[in-house]
Amino acid sequence: MKKLITLALFLCLPATIFAEAKELRIVTLNGTVSEIVFALGKGKLVVGNDTSSLYPPEAVALPKVGYQRMLSAEGILSLKPNLILGLEYAGPPEVIEQLKSAGLKVIIYPGLPGVEPALNNILAIGKEIGAEKEAQKIVQDIRKKHSKIAEKVSKLKSKPKVLFVYHRGTSLAQVSGTETPADEMIRLGGGINAVDGFKGFKPITPEAVIAAQPDIILIPSRGLESLGGKDGVFALPGVKDTPAGKKSRVVAIDDLVLLGFGPRLGQGIEELFESFHPKTTDKK
Repeated sequence: MKKLITLALFLCLPATIFAEAKELRIVTLNGTVSEIVFALGKGKLVVGNDTSSLYPPEAVALPKVGYQRMLSAEGILSLKPNLILGLEYAGPPEVIEQLKSAGLKVIIYPGLPGVEPALNNILAIGKEIGAEKEAQKIVQDIRKKHSKIAEKVSKLKSKPKVLFVYHRGTSLAQVSGTETPADEMIRLGGGINAVDGFKGFKPITPEAVIAAQPDIILIPSRGLESLGGKDGVFALPGVKDTPAGKKSRVVAIDDLVLLGFGPRLGQGIEELFESFHPKTTDKK
């Protein structure tokens, strides 16, 4: 009851009360958005963020408002923000509407994986928070790295089959099909998704892994940690019977670098290419 009363009081505040604040008080609802704001040099304006905000360390230390898909209006309003930034995954929808009803400026950006959508989000956020020049600089850096790797990828005579595995703890293991951030990053890094017969994610099975015959297992760093390292990956059903298992080829990259499509996108593309094609990597 106390929570409902507190929320009701917030919702009764005049809409102008937040707009009158002179300095931005930002709450970010997604790890990628958090990383963009900090990369633009505006991290000091962020008063809270969601639990997917794992980088930089300053973002991790801020008050949390829950996970982006399971937000509560009360927790966000208690931080007295005047600008809320998130991706389309933010929700539930009724919470987003409550925040808007409270007079807050809420901006939800597209979350489609891809270089151009990522660059558009960086530029849009930069414009919103007064960091347009910084956003342009980050975008130019990503374009430069992407173009360099794209040229190398275009000259490849063969590409490895890559199986992306998402794993947390001991009970959840899924592989990534098409139209996912992992699928797009595999392509950008010069690989081929080993499973392309479905969209999104599906639980892993020994038969599916063996049938895919991946040359490389790709996994986010936190997933690798939850498995206890590479030995845990090779212990997954079917993996030992694939080229990746027989040659011990596992590539692990920071979660947000690999899947975030944020300011470190160029770094992620470079890391993947170097991992997929170590013999063709230009070390200069």
